[in-house]
This record gives sequence, C-alpha cells and structure tokens, in this order.
Amino acid sequence: MKFEVGRNELLNALQSVVGVVERRQTMPVLSNFLLDAAKDGLTVTGTDLELELVSRAQVKTTTAGKVTVPARKLFDIVRSLPEGATLTLDGGADRVTLKSGKSRYSLSAMKPEEFPALSAASTGRSIKLPRKALRELLDRTQFAMAQQDVRYYLNGLLLHVTAKRVRAVATDGHRLALSELVQDTKLKEEAQVIVPRKAVLELLRLLDNSDDTVELRLGEGQIQVDLDSVRLTTKLIDGRFPDYERVIPEDSNQRITALRDKVRQALARVTPVTNDKFRGVRLQLADNQLRVSARNQEQDEGEDEIEVTYNGPALEIGFNVNYLLDALSAMQGEQFTMDFKGSDSSGLIQEVGAAHSKYVVMPMRI
Repeated sequence: MKFEVGRNELLNALQSVVGVVERRQTMPVLSNFLLDAAKDGLTVTGTDLELELVSRAQVKTTTAGKVTVPARKLFDIVRSLPEGATLTLDGGADRVTLKSGKSRYSLSAMKPEEFPALSAASTGRSIKLPRKALRELLDRTQFAMAQQDVRYYLNGLLLHVTAKRVRAVATDGHRLALSELVQDTKLKEEAQVIVPRKAVLELLRLLDNSDDTVELRLGEGQIQVDLDSVRLTTKLIDGRFPDYERVIPEDSNQRITALRDKVRQALARVTPVTNDKFRGVRLQLADNQLRVSARNQEQDEGEDEIEVTYNGPALEIGFNVNYLLDALSAMQGEQFTMDFKGSDSSGLIQEVGAAHSKYVVMPMRI
C-alpha cells in the first residue's frame, strides 16, 4: 500500500478517530489504526471492540491496500509535521514507512486481517436529524449519566424515539436529565436504545452546530451514526432503562422563579465550604428570598442570599450542589423555575421558555 496526502487532510481524519483508541488494550492490534487505501480515498478505522470510528480522507493512491499502524505514534508524528506539508506513507506486512520532506519514520505494523470490525448496523430503522438538534439533545442530558455504576444500564444515555419525537434521557439514580425534540422521524414502531457513555462523548466531540443532516441507523444490538466524513458504530447497552416518566414530579405546589446566573453564582460562592464527599447545600426559602448555605466536617460555614420569586410557605431543603450547577449550566436562557412538593421531595428544574428539557434532582439530608 502506498499513498500521498496533505498533512492537514490526514491529521483531520486521524483526529476524528484517535479518541476511541485506549492506551491500555487487551489485544495489541487495538492500539493500531487500520488504514485502507483505495482509488477513491483513504479510510482510517479505530476500535475498542465496543465502539468503532471510521473517518475518510482524500489521498493520491499509488498502490491500494490495507495496513495497521500504531495509532498514537502516527497521530503524534503527523501532528508534529509543519502546516501544509505533504507526506507519503508506504506500508507492508510488518512495517510502515512515512516520509515528509527530510523527515522519515519507520513504524511496526500488524497484519490487517487481525484487526477486528463491528458488523454493519441494520438499515431497517433509520432516522435523520439536524446535527445541531442532536448535539443539543446530548448536551442537555449527558452530564447525568452514571460512571462505572454496577447498574450498567445507567452508564449510558437512553434514546427514546417515536414517530413524532426523539427524547434523550440520562440518570445516575440521584438525578435525571431529559430533553425532547419534536420531529417527524417516520419510524413505524417506537424504539428505546441505551447508548454507552464513551460513544455519547465521542459523538458530542464529532457533532457540530450546523443544520446538516445526521443519520442514525438502529441495528440489532448496535447503533450507527453517519456524519459524512466520519461514521460511528457502537454496541448498545443491553438492559432495561428505568421508567423515567414516573420520576418526574407532577403534583408540586411550590415554585421558585429565578435568574439562572444569579443562582449559579450564589451556589458557586458557597461550594468551597461544602462537605468534600456529599457536596450538600441547604436552600432556605421565604418571602421572595433564597438563602444558600453550606457547612463541612471541619465546621467551616458559608451562606449567600439572593432575591427570587417565591410566595409559598417557608421551606428548607438540601441538595447536592454539583447536581444543581450541572442542571443550570445545561440551560441557555436567563430564567428558570424549580418546583417542590415539600422539604423531602425531588426538585423539578426547567428553563423558562424551554419546556422540552427537564431536570430532576433528589433531595438530601444535611
């Protein structure tokens, strides 16, 4: 295999894929890229057996063929080359030679037949969405995914697709984030799939804020997302996601309306004195006033007070400050509401004018 390519063209392709390559692998070949040069261009593939990324680049192919090459080394080499450089890559069964100007590199290779590939997702169920819309769905919810929870089905994000809408839902058991897009998906039967955390974060990295279309193909046990120059395929989490609609409070009778930035700043000011483990803050409400206070195991204390719109009875409730800050940071508008039913009930947080997104935070004892 032999091809010639511009440094920037190849770097963009490698950059789109390198995130999937783990530094520690169970199989040596997984630390490599699979390069496949054909007359119509080059494809670069990286995988960790659960997630596969394939990017494309325009190259001038002299000899078509496939080769594997150490991913991180190739990425670092190409990145170090000067802007606008041209390079030639010549690959054999066990060695790859890279030349650019007076620079020359020789890297070990492995047989391309050893490189694993995920099977193609079925095209039976496919939906198309604007990239900007999909990115917003993920942005507004991904922070609530669990990390390495024994309840493996929480270590990902639920995509709930019906004929008329797409919902993204994430929860770690202590909070929940939901965002909805009203869209004619043309899907005949509704589908619920749990996308793993790593795939969600990679997809967020790849998506831009354009109105270009992205296609999601739902296969048996996997999902494939096609972004023109990059294709992401990932295995799905096999499990039953919690009935998230039951978690969302519906009969709350007390509401705060407040400026998002003011509350964020007040929470940030007391965060330094929260308990390192539990991160709890106390919210005290009375007569259009919100007092935020915190105290840690060393008996350090901090409090702040701001004006809000609240006409209910005096109320005191505790929350994890990080959960509140994450929800407020996911919003874009100036105002939000927070609904309660009492001091031991979950709080429902919504951005004013954006009812398509909801955040539920469980209370905690302080």
